[in-house]
Amino acid sequence: MQEKDNIPNQYRVFLYQILNIIESVVPLGWQEEWDNSGLQVGNSKTEVKAVLLTVDVTESVVQEALELGCNLIISHHPLIFKGIKHLTGNTPQERCILTAIKNDIAIYSAHTSIDNYIHGVSGTLAQKLGLPTYHALSPHPQYHQQGLGVIGDLPQAIGFVELLSRIKSVLQIQQIRYTHPSQQQVQRIALCGGSGSSLIQEAMLQGADVFITADCKYHDMQLSLGQMAIVDIDHWASEQFVKEVFQELLKSHVMVHIAQQDHSHVHIFQ
Repeated sequence: MQEKDNIPNQYRVFLYQILNIIESVVPLGWQEEWDNSGLQVGNSKTEVKAVLLTVDVTESVVQEALELGCNLIISHHPLIFKGIKHLTGNTPQERCILTAIKNDIAIYSAHTSIDNYIHGVSGTLAQKLGLPTYHALSPHPQYHQQGLGVIGDLPQAIGFVELLSRIKSVLQIQQIRYTHPSQQQVQRIALCGGSGSSLIQEAMLQGADVFITADCKYHDMQLSLGQMAIVDIDHWASEQFVKEVFQELLKSHVMVHIAQQDHSHVHIFQ
């Protein structure tokens, strides 16, 4: 998938300009202190020919970038989280880095910086699920309009089973883990794309009927029994719409492709 609208034929755009566009909306200062958002590989003075958007940087995604002529990959999850002691090509991560360097492909990641953006990972998911308005579930300590997760009300209460069906349809997933709500009609919805179990208590305090997130442990899902339902979904699926946020920011400045090789690597045996 690509966007061509309103891109002048002779317009040249450089990596630092792309970074300025992204970071004017989701500054790196919004990321959590343990994170590693930002430019992972590449020179900011490089001219950008085309961009490939992905949740994860994998070998197949890097190969797709090569085939499409994209010399910039923008991901949600950072390829590099911790210090690398060697580059021998013995791991998928090392091979991705080596291939990118060899072929002059830059890699940029916006992880918790865009998680903290009110219209980022969680906000976009909220819109997809039908929440007309929402606010940050856990506001950022400095930028109070931003924060992790969101909470809001559906226009009207719906059956819990109907909500589960909507989640499966919107996210195109086959399986959902859940606990039961205190009542079968639900309206106040909290959610956090990615691993958000640390926000369960906050969702309860704010009166959510349902909290939607990923990667919940068994005992985490017992924390709200009798008060609030917890819906545990696939991690990648919960964050897939972040690519649409990047696309909207960049489509009038540079050729943008959505990675077709980007998908969840967790499978279900039925």
